[in-house]
Amino acid sequence: MRLSELSGKEIVDYKKAERLGVLGQTDLEFNESTGQIHALVIPTGKWFNRKQNSEIRVPWNQIRTIGTDMIILEVPDS
Repeated sequence: MRLSELSGKEIVDYKKAERLGVLGQTDLEFNESTGQIHALVIPTGKWFNRKQNSEIRVPWNQIRTIGTDMIILEVPDS
């Protein structure tokens, strides 16, 4: 799957049934030599409220399924 095919998909935590964002507003952590994605880094602060500027790091193996409109994942508890 190409990165362009992932762009624009909603990211959803299936445990909390919560929308976390849209891929494209997140960062990817990847191996520069192989291009393999290690994790999604999702900002948790709202655009208008940067006081809570933190992020959730979700390892690639926590992604449960990638559909046509969304990516369903399991956010680690910590």
